[in-house]
Amino acid sequence: MTVALPASTPATFEIKSANLPLVALFLKSPDLNALSRDLALRFGDIPDFFDNDPLVIELSQLPADAAVLDFEALLALLRPYRVAPIAVRGGQPAQMAAASAAGLVLAPDARISTAAPPAPARSKAPAPAADVAPAPGALVIDKPLRSGQQVYARGRDLVVLSMVNAGAEVIADGHIHVYAPLRGKAMAGARGNTDARIFALSLEPELLSIAGIYRTSENPLPEGVWGKPTQVRLVPGPEGDKLVMSPI
Repeated sequence: MTVALPASTPATFEIKSANLPLVALFLKSPDLNALSRDLALRFGDIPDFFDNDPLVIELSQLPADAAVLDFEALLALLRPYRVAPIAVRGGQPAQMAAASAAGLVLAPDARISTAAPPAPARSKAPAPAADVAPAPGALVIDKPLRSGQQVYARGRDLVVLSMVNAGAEVIADGHIHVYAPLRGKAMAGARGNTDARIFALSLEPELLSIAGIYRTSENPLPEGVWGKPTQVRLVPGPEGDKLVMSPI
């Protein structure tokens, strides 16, 4: 016998599925003192790098015999960087239990990407142009950057038409193009986009970084690219990712 039950929609709420963009923190060591030092070195001079972004803590890269983390201390360490830790994944049972006790959601099904998300496919019936938000264009800087100056292109590419002097920093979530000498620090793919590249008409940097893989001036660049038009990209290898520089 089929029974039909009356149904009604509540006037005060609806429940629907939703997708939330997350930032992922891959922990490789349980040493919170070392983590504090490295976070300060990476983000201490970029106070607006994060904007209260929800964060998932990835534990799969911790050593199997790592001590259980003090998650209360870890959360206190992360919050000054304007992130909102909400979930954890990939840990041993004891780690996950400790994370749950600290108020983090267990999210084993969270998907983490190391590259920029692909552009959405066009539907057969696109929305009217007025309803479609355009993709953010590149941030263009047409003045020289002096020592101590910093430019961050959040969520887009960065184009610099003048010199980046020693002591200046250019940072982008996408590519970096410098149509002049690059003598300061350049950090592309700042949020983990491993496809990002750095282009410069004259490569003379203090530091190069793509998706967190970096090279400083302590390791001199090859003569074939120093002071010449060059592109820098990230290439995976058996011993890990490395920066590759090629003349343009």
